[in-house]
Parts: sequence; structure tokens; C-alpha cells
Amino acid sequence: MKKTLFLLASIALVAFSADKPAYKLYTAAGKETEYEKLLKEALRADVVLFGELHNNPICHWLQLELTRDLFAQKGSNLRLGAEMFESDDQLVMDEYLAGKMTDKTFKDEAKLWTNYNTDYKPLIDFAKKNKVPFIASNIPRRYANLVYSSGIKALDSLHEDGKKYIAPLPFPYDPELKCYKEIFEAAEGHGGDNLPKSQAIKDASMAHFILKNIQSGQTMLHFNGAYHSNNFQGIIWYLNHYRPNIKVLAISSVEQDTIKELDAVNKNLADFTIVIPSGMTKTY
Repeated sequence: MKKTLFLLASIALVAFSADKPAYKLYTAAGKETEYEKLLKEALRADVVLFGELHNNPICHWLQLELTRDLFAQKGSNLRLGAEMFESDDQLVMDEYLAGKMTDKTFKDEAKLWTNYNTDYKPLIDFAKKNKVPFIASNIPRRYANLVYSSGIKALDSLHEDGKKYIAPLPFPYDPELKCYKEIFEAAEGHGGDNLPKSQAIKDASMAHFILKNIQSGQTMLHFNGAYHSNNFQGIIWYLNHYRPNIKVLAISSVEQDTIKELDAVNKNLADFTIVIPSGMTKTY
């Protein structure tokens, strides 16, 4: 009998050690938690910022799963939005979702990322099928580049039609925020203050278009690079500035060599952090 129990325990131990979960979910403090807890909190939020690793398939799969689950309960009160689509493509987006152009025409007309087909098209297809509004929230790249090359004042010279695609000017900026200080330090001063400001105008514009497109009772699920919302800064700082009482839920994504626990450096990045093995395959 003892030999049998020992054999069963050994088999169980081998089976457990051979298990290879694709991800684990942790709270800000590093406590392991479940997807159902994340979904419950997301349903209570006005804005859910899903911070992704752009080339990670687990992020993109969970984005689609969360979209489906939120829609199942929020229905017409769900809104989607993404950094990956620029605000001056909103009309193209709306016409495509309304069935007024083919898939090929949409790809020809919109400024799509190279990984659109694998990573973002499933979200757009879901929005189109279920008539969910999808907001192109990011500043047109040419205007962010203008800030980098010529400074924030250069935006004042834009035609009024162009200014409709960015956050209202003048826009607030705090150079002491960790997210912008790190950009400045990593560049070792190259680009001066213009580099972090070109990032900040993206964050401000995304926050602006998120708020412009939600009303009371609605939830915006917004997809962006994790660095745009990590440490509860970036987009979140601007959301709170423009609308102080807004309820925001932040999700971050990280890769670690082991996912058995949340590394100290990754604690307090967001309300929930998705931890993915660093050996995970990439979409590009």
C-alpha cells in the first residue's frame, strides 16, 4: 500500500513539474489571482487599459477573450479603442465597420501596423460583427514626429482641422513622471525634452479620445503598449487630469524566465499583471 501511494505521489509530482502554463495573473502586490477576478473588476470600470507586449500572442489572445466576456455582459455599452490606429483614420474605421468598404480597401486606406492580420484584425472583426464602436485613439504619427523634431510649440502652427486629431492645446506635461524621465535618461539626452514630450502627446491624445467616446454606464476597453500605462502613469495620468473621478483599471504584461511568482521589479505596474514565460513564441 505504501509503495502504491509513493508511486502515485511520484507520478503526480512529475505531472506537476511537466505542466507548462502559458501565463499567470498577479495583483499589483504580487498575489496570484484568477482571470475571473480581473473580469469582475473590468466590469466595474469606466476605462480598462490593456497594456500589451506588441509581439506576444498570449496578450492578443487574452485581449480577444476579455473583449468577448465584457461584451457578453455590457453589450451595447462596450467601446473598444487602440493605440494601433491613428485618430485621422476614424472615418475609415467607421466606414469599414459599417460595411461600406471591403477588407482590402480598409487595408489600403488605413495606416495599419505590420502585425495587423495576426494581432488586431480579430478585434476589428469582432467589433464589426457585433456592431461595437472602435476608436482610433492615437495621435497621427506625423504630429508626434513634429513634436520630436521641432518641439511642442510646433503644434500651434497646425491648421485647425489638424488640431482635431490631437489632445487640446496647450496640453499638460509633467517631466518628473517616471515614464518620461526614463525615456529621457535612456536616450542619454538625445532629442532633449522633445523626445519624452512626443511620447506625452500620444498619451494625452489617447486619453482625450477615450474620454470623448464614452458616456456614463459605458466601458472602454483600450489596447496599448504596456509602457503607455505602466506605473499608473502615461495615459492614466491624463485620464485623471481630464476627468478626476474616472474609474480606471490597468492591466500590464511582462515576460519572466519563471512565472511562479511576480518579480519585485514588476510589482505595482498595474492593477493586474499578466506574466508570460520569456520563451513564448512571438507574432513577429
